[in-house]
Amino acid sequence: MAAVEEESPLQEIESLCMRCGENVVLMAFECPHCHERNNEVQFAGQLQPQGCCHTLTVLKGDTKVLSRQVVKSDSATVQIPELEFEVPPEAQRGTLSTVEGVLLRAAEEIGALQEERKKVDPSKAEALDNFLVKLRSCAAGESTFTFIISDPAGNSFIENPHAPAPDPLLSVKFYDRSKEEQEALGFLVDSGGEESQIDRTSEEKHKYIPAGTQKLPHGTVGASLAHRAIAQGTSEDVAATLFKYSAPEEVMTFPSTCSSCAARCETRMYAINIPYFKEMIVMASICDMCGYRNSELKPGGSIPAKGKKVSVKIFSAKDLCRDVIKSDTSTVSIPEVELDLAPGTLGGLVTTVEGLIQQILERLKGMNEFVLGDSADTEGKERWKDFQLKMEKLLRVEQPWTLILEDPLANSFIAPITDTFEDDSQLHIEEFERTWQQNEDLGLNDMDTSSADVAYDK
Repeated sequence: MAAVEEESPLQEIESLCMRCGENVVLMAFECPHCHERNNEVQFAGQLQPQGCCHTLTVLKGDTKVLSRQVVKSDSATVQIPELEFEVPPEAQRGTLSTVEGVLLRAAEEIGALQEERKKVDPSKAEALDNFLVKLRSCAAGESTFTFIISDPAGNSFIENPHAPAPDPLLSVKFYDRSKEEQEALGFLVDSGGEESQIDRTSEEKHKYIPAGTQKLPHGTVGASLAHRAIAQGTSEDVAATLFKYSAPEEVMTFPSTCSSCAARCETRMYAINIPYFKEMIVMASICDMCGYRNSELKPGGSIPAKGKKVSVKIFSAKDLCRDVIKSDTSTVSIPEVELDLAPGTLGGLVTTVEGLIQQILERLKGMNEFVLGDSADTEGKERWKDFQLKMEKLLRVEQPWTLILEDPLANSFIAPITDTFEDDSQLHIEEFERTWQQNEDLGLNDMDTSSADVAYDK
């Protein structure tokens, strides 16, 4: 314990209480004179590439859920749809609290001026009193409600006590920021109007708005140039992996917008045919402004009638080098460590079995900060440590284990180590019928292709 204190000593700073004007010692901030408290959280790290939305279902009478820790950054919005209630970013700055604490603080701030409202607008004050009863009822666990934190900066979290296992009450989604959100976070956003198009310098015009689509022909320029163009947006490893199968006939370049800082950048797109699988579309971007890189893998062709479940048995280090294509609709399962990743957790990937395991560990760390930080309890830390050891054993292949990709759109792939799939006894592919819910999630139930069918029939 002494060693920990020496490494990160607590610093006490004398400060001024803004309510009563007395000098105090600033720690979390609490004034002993008037009991003013402030535990505002200011982030010293970087903004995440995408925004995040955490949705927590709080069941009636479940007080443990109300005690879950919450990190709310100063750009996050809190919502309770059942009450049509929203706490905008400017209403509550960055805080480290609990679900109950966030609601009680909101109720306290709303009720602070009720006496004045009753004198000026009695009807509005009465409506707010009724609302505060409902809000405090949620904070006391007397009602079932949904607690949502949407943060375009991607720096807000809700504790998952089951980490690294998924939480049945908590879902996390990532999204690209809008231009308005980019501007609110301090990024320079191009308005996109005609004036801004005219005011650009000739150098910017040449860089961001090329005269037509650029093409890098495979035959005339050579595959090495295409290889470099791909590697600029992804990485040398990804480019080398894809080029093992076939070199693209052409790489197309077109202007786009960086999803991280909203600056103009270029996206390279090419099609590649993977043996035993299908044609895939690779889109790779790199931003010269902030350095952000992004690569997306999109399937070519039509939507298949059935989904596919691909599983491989890992027996040796050689199997860790198998190429893996995981689409953003695929789940990842490893029964030996009780790991199940929902679709969208890692997005679309071109990697190896070893690389997939490493990225799973990295992503789970980012999504479960509470089991690694100073506020984590001993049980949570031990659970994460045990899970990490299991994952490291997978990479050392201390015993055989199974990797399963289940994709309702059949867009995921694990490469064989033999010349044909039939000769690879460790690799198994199974087709399955999609459920109604899977079709609903994919937007297929309401898809109407009748007009297109008529056009093709002609």
